[in-house]
Amino acid sequence: MSSEAVDATTLVIIPTYNELENLPLIVDRVRTATPDVHVLIVDDNSPDGTGERADKLAADDDHIFVLHREGKGGLCAAYMAGFQWGLERDYQVLCEMDADGSHAPEQLHLLLAEITNGADLVIGSRYVPGGRVVNWPKNRWLLSKGGNVYISVALGAGLTDMTAGYRAFRREVLEALPLDELSNAGYIFQVEIAYRAVEAGFDVREVPITFTEREIGESKLDGSFVKDSLLEVTKWGLKHRGGQAKELSKEMVGLLNYEWKHFKKRNTWL
Repeated sequence: MSSEAVDATTLVIIPTYNELENLPLIVDRVRTATPDVHVLIVDDNSPDGTGERADKLAADDDHIFVLHREGKGGLCAAYMAGFQWGLERDYQVLCEMDADGSHAPEQLHLLLAEITNGADLVIGSRYVPGGRVVNWPKNRWLLSKGGNVYISVALGAGLTDMTAGYRAFRREVLEALPLDELSNAGYIFQVEIAYRAVEAGFDVREVPITFTEREIGESKLDGSFVKDSLLEVTKWGLKHRGGQAKELSKEMVGLLNYEWKHFKKRNTWL
């Protein structure tokens, strides 16, 4: 499939909850960077008027659509609703993108290029060579990086950033996976989709992206998502690599030490 054909059959799903200021900015960037793709805004009845702003954007652009949900049901449920909407309308590629500008629409072409080259699922990674994060405090970086190292070791999936939310899927992946069985604990569904895709034999690839912390509005993260996510991963890891607990611990400690040393080299202010 050519890059032009991929773009023309691609749906970018953007979940929103109280993103009134960010939404028009991110949608404009998507439409400028990739004019042929379609955009679906999935709004969870935002009290700040995001849903109404989304309707106005859609009224002025036939490449923009809005799916209104009754209430705040969480990111996983929003994406599942968006996937269902897109699959019912025969889109061949479905993408995840944050509304807050963390995922640069100008880098979407990197994900779609890998789809064109045969990938089934492409993850925009902060941690492959060339990937980076901007405006994160040290503790946030360590938490994310350490969590992803743990996930990688526990599951043996061979991916660096399984919690990442910038993704492009061929529809065949979403049709094959049991989306109604995904855990909604924290952001664990992102890990679970990637893990299930690898286990099912799909071609899962990562491309480097720049993740930029939001400048407008408040983060939707809370502290419980780390605990919930790592507990779920630990259960899967014990099932997947149950007889290797001691080896897993050694691998994790070694990888964390390695990453910390390299992080300090890159950040002389530590």
